[in-house]
Amino acid sequence: MNWGDFEERVIDLKNEKQVTIIKQFLARFDLSFSAQVDYTIALYKEGKIAGTGSFCGEVLRNIAIDDAFQGEGLTATIVTKLITEASRRGIFHYFIFTKPDKAYLFSALGFNEVGRAEPYAVLLESGIGSIGSYCREIANNIVEMPEGKRAALVVNCNPFTLGHKAVITKAAAENDSVIVMVVSEEGSVFPFDVRFRLVKEGLAEFNNIAVVPGGKYVVSSATFPGYFTRGNETVTAQTRLDAEIFASRIAPELKISSRYVGDEPYCLVTRAYNEALTDILPQRGISVKIMDRITVNGEVISASRVRALIKDEKWAEISSLVPDTTYKYLISAEAKPIIDKVIHNKSRH
Repeated sequence: MNWGDFEERVIDLKNEKQVTIIKQFLARFDLSFSAQVDYTIALYKEGKIAGTGSFCGEVLRNIAIDDAFQGEGLTATIVTKLITEASRRGIFHYFIFTKPDKAYLFSALGFNEVGRAEPYAVLLESGIGSIGSYCREIANNIVEMPEGKRAALVVNCNPFTLGHKAVITKAAAENDSVIVMVVSEEGSVFPFDVRFRLVKEGLAEFNNIAVVPGGKYVVSSATFPGYFTRGNETVTAQTRLDAEIFASRIAPELKISSRYVGDEPYCLVTRAYNEALTDILPQRGISVKIMDRITVNGEVISASRVRALIKDEKWAEISSLVPDTTYKYLISAEAKPIIDKVIHNKSRH
C-alpha cells in the first residue's frame, strides 16, 4: 500500500532478512528490536526505509522516523496504522513507552501522559480506559475497608509463600488497612489466576486486607517490561517509571501512605525496584518499609527456592515454606500441569 510517496510494508516477523533491516534501522536511534512483538510495519521511499513501528498487545513500541523525513507526518501515519491493526484484533487501549524528548509527538496525537522517569522514559496512553478509571475501579472494590493508615504491597507470588505472608502480616498489624496488588502480567510459570487465588486463600483470615489484580499499571508490560528481561539501563528506567506512576497517580487516589517490600538479596531487578521505591516514594510523602526475609533452618524463604524444591520433588521441605492453602494446591491433581511445567522450566520466573 502507498501513502503519498511512501510504500507501506508489513514485516514478516519470521523473515530474518526483513527483521534484520528493522533492527539495523532502530539501532540508529539507540533502540533495540524486541522479538516479543505481534506486528511491525515499515514505510519505504525509493527502496529505503523511512520509518517503522510495532506493537505487542496494547503496547506500541519501536516507533522511529528517519531524520530526513521528520515533519512529514510519518509518526502519525505509523501510529494510525498500528492502532487500526490493533483495533482489528480487538485491542482498544494503547500505551506508548518513549523517551522524554519524544513525548510531545505522541501528546499531539491524543495520547495522555501516565508517568515519567527523567531522563529515561515516559509512558503515555490512549483509547478506552485510563489510569484514572483503573484507580476508581480499585477504590470501588475497597469501599468497606477501614479508614486510617493504609499500606500497599505489590506481589508476584510465584507461588505464594510464608515469606510473602510474613511481610503482608506485618503490614496488616501496623496499618488500619492493606491493599495487596497481585501482578497480573503473565510472565511467570504460575499463571495469574492461580497466583491471585492462592494469595486470597492464604490471607482469608484477615479482615483488613484487600487482594486486587495489579492490572496494567503495576509491574506490567507497559510500566515494567524490564521485570522479565535484562539490561541495566532498561531496568533503571522501568523500575523508576513504575515507582513514579505508583507514587504520583495510584497512591494518592487510593489514600496509600506506605509501601511494604521484602528485602531482596538475590534478584538484581527486584533489588533495583526496591531502590527506586526507596528513592522516589518518600519524595511524595509515602514511606517505604523493607522487611528482612524470614528463614527456615537458616535459609531464606523465597518463591524461587520453592520452585527449585518442586523440581527436586522435595515436598516435605516445601510444606515448611508455604501456607497450607498453597501446599494443598501444589499436591493436588489440578496443579499437575503447572508442576510439570515448573520441573521443565529453565527461566528464573
